[in-house]
Amino acid sequence: MIIDRYIMREIIKPTMIICIVLVLIFGCYIATRFWEDAVHGLLTGAAVFQLILLRIIIALEVLLPTTFYLSVVIALGRLYHNGEITAMFAGGISMARITLAVFSLSLLVAAIVAVLSLYVRPWAWTQFFLLKARAEAQFDLTRMQSGNFYEVSDGDRVIFADKVTPRGRQAEGVFILNKKRTSLQVIHADRAIQHNDEKGDFPVISFKNGRLYEFSNSDRKGFIIEFENAVMPLRPDDPILPEHKVKAATTSALVPPRNLEETAELEWRIITPMSSILLALLAIPLSSSSPRQGRRTGTLLAIVIFAVYYNFSAITKKLVAQGGIAVLPGIFWGQLLLLACLVLLVWRPPFLRHWRRR
Repeated sequence: MIIDRYIMREIIKPTMIICIVLVLIFGCYIATRFWEDAVHGLLTGAAVFQLILLRIIIALEVLLPTTFYLSVVIALGRLYHNGEITAMFAGGISMARITLAVFSLSLLVAAIVAVLSLYVRPWAWTQFFLLKARAEAQFDLTRMQSGNFYEVSDGDRVIFADKVTPRGRQAEGVFILNKKRTSLQVIHADRAIQHNDEKGDFPVISFKNGRLYEFSNSDRKGFIIEFENAVMPLRPDDPILPEHKVKAATTSALVPPRNLEETAELEWRIITPMSSILLALLAIPLSSSSPRQGRRTGTLLAIVIFAVYYNFSAITKKLVAQGGIAVLPGIFWGQLLLLACLVLLVWRPPFLRHWRRR
């Protein structure tokens, strides 16, 4: 058990460090996407922080297997480079013993990833969409800059004003484009004032002296309405858009899947814990090297294999959702690809042994 604990400890240490680094990098990347909206008043600072936190939680189902995979390569590569693996072999410790230690640790990681993928992921997506819709509904007209276009609700609403008066909480020469499910709505008014509704539950915009244009998406019919006073609530009709409902759906709601999009989402949630185990086992032969060989070769090859696998899985998910490939094996083609790489590295045909010697 001393050897097992030692191997696990050597893997866990880089796992924690790499995971923290990847989370920070991903958090900074997501922050840049929301920062501009926060500056222009589309999102509050508290909403941006919560949105970043939710996106990090969602990304953990991919970041954790990736971190563990690279940590196994780095940890065992260091043991090979320092001759510790050779000493273990000389002391009667077989490769099966090392593989069992890595496999046992990968089961724990797979269990955590399964919880994240099957339960935490849909909850986090639901909270993300609700929070974003609620934050965008609290759009502050007075923080707009004159002459700039602002997109709200992922481009479903576009707002423009010729002149903004923050103190009066109003704007002049206002143009608003609303994309609805069945129609396209355009509002142009001489003046707009933002205030809360009578109950104070959500903000509304009152338009003065303008026109409303509405066009149907199914045919060429439309109508124009001239008005002196009109009120538009900023509260969204449906916080979770139809194209986002699959991500936010609970796993139990996806069983059995009713369409190809739900099938692709369900398969994705299933493969993430499986990939944690397969990637960990694949990392064992990738880390193999002699003390005279450098450790970078195995690490670079491990990164290339993971990049190919992740992009291949993302592509197959889209193809399954669009009906481009069969449901089975569907996204599981990526798992078969990992399994084929594992067999090649363990079996080591002559051409692969010659490449590693070079």
